Amino acid sequence: MATDLKKEAQDILNDNFQAGGYTIPCKGLYPFQWKWDSGFIALGFAHYDMEKAKAEMKTLLDAQWSNGFIPHIVFHQKSDSYFPGPDFHQAELHPLSNKQYPSTGMTQPPVLGFTLEKMYKIAKDKTDVLHFIKENIGRVYDNHNYFYKNRDPKNEGLVYIYHNWESGTDNSPLWDDIWETMNPPEYTFERRDTTHVDASQRPSKREYDHYLHIIDIAKEHNYDDAKIAELSPFLVQDPLFNAMLIKSNEALIDLYKIIGGNEDKVAQLEQWQAKSMASFNEKLYDNELGAYIHYDLRNERPIQFVSSSSFSPLFAGIPTKEQAATIIKTMMDKFGGDDMYLCASFDPTHERFNPKKYWRGPVWINLNWMLYYGLLDYGYDDIAARVKSDSIELLSKVGFYEYFNPMKAAYEVEQKGYGGGNFSWSAALYLDLINN
Repeated sequence: MATDLKKEAQDILNDNFQAGGYTIPCKGLYPFQWKWDSGFIALGFAHYDMEKAKAEMKTLLDAQWSNGFIPHIVFHQKSDSYFPGPDFHQAELHPLSNKQYPSTGMTQPPVLGFTLEKMYKIAKDKTDVLHFIKENIGRVYDNHNYFYKNRDPKNEGLVYIYHNWESGTDNSPLWDDIWETMNPPEYTFERRDTTHVDASQRPSKREYDHYLHIIDIAKEHNYDDAKIAELSPFLVQDPLFNAMLIKSNEALIDLYKIIGGNEDKVAQLEQWQAKSMASFNEKLYDNELGAYIHYDLRNERPIQFVSSSSFSPLFAGIPTKEQAATIIKTMMDKFGGDDMYLCASFDPTHERFNPKKYWRGPVWINLNWMLYYGLLDYGYDDIAARVKSDSIELLSKVGFYEYFNPMKAAYEVEQKGYGGGNFSWSAALYLDLINN
């Protein structure tokens, strides 16, 4: 069975790999290149086809803007199966945007630093991969420099996201109270996602009005970061996003030390790191909830909910041992019942939890993958083993879907995954999990 799954995972990745040197998340629903998907996908390829892993990274980095920004979607070809496309985003309004590759004007969690490091660790030919890293690490460093220069208005070492899509956790209940502060116009548009996936599993039309309105505000100001920080109704410090930046900082420090030289960059990374980790624990750790939380920078208030993002700091070594013990207890108390698969994307004990709807409750393999490595790093081997076995059991039961119902009882009624099928990062991260 495991051999069959491994072959199936490789077949999915190979099938979703495009002639342009990048991989789509899945056919139909997501026909372009996504930033954090590409990082996870490269890890899967690294286990059996390093050339494709390198192509994946290079194609994404080639779409970088001259200010270091890397967009969340690169539109390599025209497709009418996705909305909003390049004509709506108009990223070219930014004077430093990449004129060769149409894209969005927003980004996604910074995964590329730790992806490069993991590729090096996986590589059989370390010399070859180190050469690739030497050629490309500067662009990843420039991306981090962009974040700290342009996305940290209070100089706290915590960067903001200005759109829920930048978080990666698109329609999480975390954002519901922000939507309450907004009253966007009613947009007229044709949804493409709901022609591929049951509408009950996707964000609502009214949620999309909010999403599009935030983009329109950014466009009005040519995607100027200072103006966005001043005017966007959505401005959030996200623990998942910042944890991935911190994890990638650490990876760049380690890689620069292997390469040698670059003392100035190492010193800068270490400076960012010290400030980021201190602010993270001071501002985003909630003693009352025993978890890390998001902070609404626009309305200057904590967003006090527990989600799978609340545990992502384990992956970056941010919590103290005591904090780690507390947040893992919170996770097991709320998310870890015998009737559930780890780890639901939102607090299953909360009224906003929905086990079938995108980021409002389902299990996602990429968050589980981060959690697995974080738990191992803190010595929680048994819980790490459960996260891994739960992930593999879900994939074995229903296939390489985008997301999964965390309630075990649901599978007695229907053996079913949700969202896109033959989903690239589910396949890629399965390959990494079984190779660890």
